[in-house]
Order: sequence, then structure tokens, then C-alpha cells
Amino acid sequence: MQLLATTSTVLDTNCFVVAPDTGGDAVVVDPGAGSAGALRELLDAHELRVGAVVLTHGHADHLWDAAEVAGAAPVYLASPDHYRLDDPAAALGEPLGSMFTGLAATGWQRPATAAPFPAGCLREGGAELVPGVVVRAVPAPGHTEGSTILLVRGDMDAPDVLPELPGAAPAAAAEHLVAFCGDVIFAGSVGRTDLPGGDEREMAATLRTLVRALPPSTVLLPGHGPGTVLSHELATNPHLRS
Repeated sequence: MQLLATTSTVLDTNCFVVAPDTGGDAVVVDPGAGSAGALRELLDAHELRVGAVVLTHGHADHLWDAAEVAGAAPVYLASPDHYRLDDPAAALGEPLGSMFTGLAATGWQRPATAAPFPAGCLREGGAELVPGVVVRAVPAPGHTEGSTILLVRGDMDAPDVLPELPGAAPAAAAEHLVAFCGDVIFAGSVGRTDLPGGDEREMAATLRTLVRALPPSTVLLPGHGPGTVLSHELATNPHLRS
């Protein structure tokens, strides 16, 4: 399975691509502002095309280029965050919203194909969004109302993306459970809850649930910063240890 990444985005938001192999359809995770050009080059280099776009949450820095990247492909976002699609920058509140609009090279375009996650994604087995890529969407509110952890399992050939930390599997092709975390968990930290729609108590409940539900070997790929492994965060991240 191909796992690719680019950070050519405003606020250095990580954007990921998952595909079963070279050629065919791919799932794009969090195409933030400025990602469209870099993604086009990345997809062309691996003979891939966009089959679906999935968003971890509705903040502007994670979805700004979704319409351009998706084209006619579906764009999935958890229902509680859909109101943010009307004006994602404004939904950040001030002064962050105005700052983001000033940094973005293009104006906001709402994806015409935006929809809630299919019901199958919310069930234990997940749903196949493109041939060979099954995604499970796990509600993880706290950073925003609709923040979602996206789980993908497979033989990942991604030495430039997977972390090399104590407790991590080798970066060569191997079976991994990968969690695209958005702004829920970072290496050494967790997402902020002081922006509109954030809730500290819900974030704490989300973290407790994830710690209980995910195996320690789960690879965590946050929306910002380096990847990590849950076992490493359990040992070192004060927000998870508490």
C-alpha cells in the first residue's frame, strides 16, 4: 500500500495520500491551503488519481484546497463540522480567521461533493472508499465538534512517512494500523480546545477512549508535525499519561 505525504501548505498542515499501489484511485487526507499543486505532482509521479477526499475536521488549514483537489470525487467530513464549510476561516474565530485568509493564496471554494462519512465508515469494519483502501472513521470531538480519527490498516511501504521511534515497526513494508489524527493528538502534545467548537471535557473523554481502544503499536500521523506511535506517546506524552 502506498502512503505519501506533503506539507506544502499554510501552517505546515500535513496532507496524506493512501492508495493500494501505484496507479489507480487514491484517498487524500486533509488537503490544506496550498496543497493542490504539490498533490498534483505527487499523484502524477505515482500514476494516481483522486478517488475520495477525507477530512479529519473542519478547520480551514485542513480543507482549504478540498474542492480543487477532489474535482468530481466525494469529499467526506463528519456531520457536526459541516457548518464550517460555509466559511472555514470565519469559523476559526478572530484573529486567527483573518490571519489565515491573508496567508491563503486563493479564496475559499466549498466542495460541491461534500457529504458526511458513509455509514459503513462508522462501523467496526470500515468502508472501502476506493478499491483496496478501507477507512474507518472514529468520532473524536474536543478540538472541534466533528473531529475524527481515520483508521487505515495495510502493508505500508512508506519509509519517508512512518516514524522511526521506540516501539515503531520497521519503516519497510509491513502491516500497520495507521491513525490519521488531525489535531487530536500530536507527538508530545494534543489539540487545543480554546477555539470555537472546542471542548476540554470532550477532548479528555476522546483521549481516554482512544487510549483504551487503539493497540499500542498504532502509528499516529498528526495534522501537524512528525508522526509517532501510540506506545511512545503513552510513555512520554503528559496529556495521555494523565
